[in-house]
Amino acid sequence: MEFTMDHKTLFTPAQLGKIAISNRIVMAPLTRSRADDATDVPSEFAADYYAQRASAGLIVTEATQMSRMAKGYIGTPGIYDDAQVRAWAKVTDAVHAAGGKIVVQLWHVGRSSHPDLLPDHASPVAPSAIQADSIAFTASGPKPCAPPVELDRAGIREVVADFAKSVANARRAGFDGVEIHGANGYLIDQFIRDRTNHRSDEYGGTAKNRARFALEIATAASEAWDAGHIGIRLSPFGTYGDMGDSDPENTFGTLIEQLDALGLAYLHMVEEFPFANIQMEPGQAPSREQRAVFHRLRAFWNGAYIANGGLTADSAETLLEDGYATATSFGRPFIANPDLVERFRNGWPISQGDSSLYYGGGAKGYSDFPRYQPANVAV
Repeated sequence: MEFTMDHKTLFTPAQLGKIAISNRIVMAPLTRSRADDATDVPSEFAADYYAQRASAGLIVTEATQMSRMAKGYIGTPGIYDDAQVRAWAKVTDAVHAAGGKIVVQLWHVGRSSHPDLLPDHASPVAPSAIQADSIAFTASGPKPCAPPVELDRAGIREVVADFAKSVANARRAGFDGVEIHGANGYLIDQFIRDRTNHRSDEYGGTAKNRARFALEIATAASEAWDAGHIGIRLSPFGTYGDMGDSDPENTFGTLIEQLDALGLAYLHMVEEFPFANIQMEPGQAPSREQRAVFHRLRAFWNGAYIANGGLTADSAETLLEDGYATATSFGRPFIANPDLVERFRNGWPISQGDSSLYYGGGAKGYSDFPRYQPANVAV
């Protein structure tokens, strides 16, 4: 990776709501599928893995189930019972001892699941009974996502309450805050967009109605802690999980404007992603017109803003200097570079991870990556 700019802003402190960060490099959430699949307890290697990356201004954990019904992938952790809270407390203690800050990303996958992953072999739930054209990764291998059951109002209230409980659990576990996963085709995103939400009640139809579920969760989360410790992640144009919307600018403009009024800690926006992109072929970057949509959506948000997607140190610095972003997040570069911040700061090479080790397994390809040693520094 080449460095052509003096990254003055990237390494300055910032404030995300009530979360003070020492630099503007955020570790984005990365599913690694190393939790105990029977209990959803984070792995014994998780504390080392996250602590090694504590030089990030903020760590956002891998997506974490906020209830037993939220699961959609083998080996993903939860934060809905005491054993999970105790395991996460070891992680937060380790990160804080290393001088870092960490929030947990809370998710519910909704229709992107299979009965093999759910209690009592239950069917997945969704805003509408529309099956996802995607894959669930189960203990017996990948399987097509199962037909979901439409959530009724009682079911919606239960999910909102479970989110609030998981926020309280995150606080008990010592996290600095939580990030609500409203992106990438999972339950909240399914409610937001009209390709997956065909409801005719107060949770469907207009953009305002489709925003209601996300707003109720964000409000409940803010009441369980306070808004200054609550962030949310959105992906307005992502197609992963067979997603889409007929008017994403209006849909997400309506949502973001209402979320802004809650005074949340930050908005984390997925602006480019190899398999959740702007209704384009995977790997393509947004066009000038599509980039303009992000800038118009950005204008609805007055709080801290984290930009994500295909960034380099140079492009991140540009977004920060322009005042577009408060911080910038990086995902896969953190896998093989626990010292990514130091590598950016010094212009050191960026290592590439082995994608065959991204998901599942133990410490190999997870917490065994070395820090960079310059040739003129003794080991």
